[in-house]
Amino acid sequence: MSDTMAALRRKIATAEDLQSVVRTMKALAASNIGQYEQSVLALGQYYRTVELGLGACSRANGPATSIPARHHQAASASVGAIVFGSDQGLVGQFNDVMADFACKTLEKLPGKPKVWAVGERVHARLADAGMTMMGLFAVPNSVQAITPLVAQIQIESEASRALGDYAQVYVFHNRPSVGSLYEPVCQRLLPIDRQWQIDLVQVRWPTATIPQIMAPRAETRMALIREYLFISLFKACAESLASENASRLAAMERAERNIGELLENIHGAFQRLRQSAIDEELFDVISGFEAHAAPRNQLKSTFNTLTSIP
Repeated sequence: MSDTMAALRRKIATAEDLQSVVRTMKALAASNIGQYEQSVLALGQYYRTVELGLGACSRANGPATSIPARHHQAASASVGAIVFGSDQGLVGQFNDVMADFACKTLEKLPGKPKVWAVGERVHARLADAGMTMMGLFAVPNSVQAITPLVAQIQIESEASRALGDYAQVYVFHNRPSVGSLYEPVCQRLLPIDRQWQIDLVQVRWPTATIPQIMAPRAETRMALIREYLFISLFKACAESLASENASRLAAMERAERNIGELLENIHGAFQRLRQSAIDEELFDVISGFEAHAAPRNQLKSTFNTLTSIP
């Protein structure tokens, strides 16, 4: 029995250590969610500035149909896609959902997809699905690491687009959702939607001063479009990371509940075993006392009998 109680003590200690790790991971995931959501909110003013600049350029020159085409691009039959996933575990079906959504969406588009993946796990799933993989990027582990990643994606994707590999670019990522942890979404980055550019002309300038474009308008518009692409990719990455941590937080909450139930069961079994051991010890004490007291009681009874004889 002592061996069994020692084994239960070891199980309790192990479960409590694991519970401490899970709580730490929960706190870390919750903190990460907050910083990524804040970064998305902070993009609002930046996007507003870019939107005003594009509106000013559109009013001056008229909306552009797209970024100027590269050579051989008009005949391109390929579609570029950037898919954000995860490099780490404990995220449930996060990568499976993203890979399935990207594959189904790209299958409906004309042209052969060429894919850049952010995250080894989603890269492996897309490769297994038969996608043409153009590159793999590591998932950033902080808000500060998103900007270098986006810059690297822009450089590589623009280099391929310059060679006429594709004319359309789509980005796929998981976005936090109110009704559930996250939902997969898709956004077309290129070519720029003409209706959106027309709407930019209607955006009201915040002051009464008419904006003037000092630099060459074509170069200014191209620079602003690149900033728009940067904002879109940064937002997609931040939302994907927030979704990943939300999924991990949910997994840690489930693990914490399971560990709590396990500890409750182990503590119950330990208390029952301990009570049983205490009862056995009490029974041994009582039995020993009774065995020790029996000869004295018998001797006293015999003495009383003899003294009572006349």
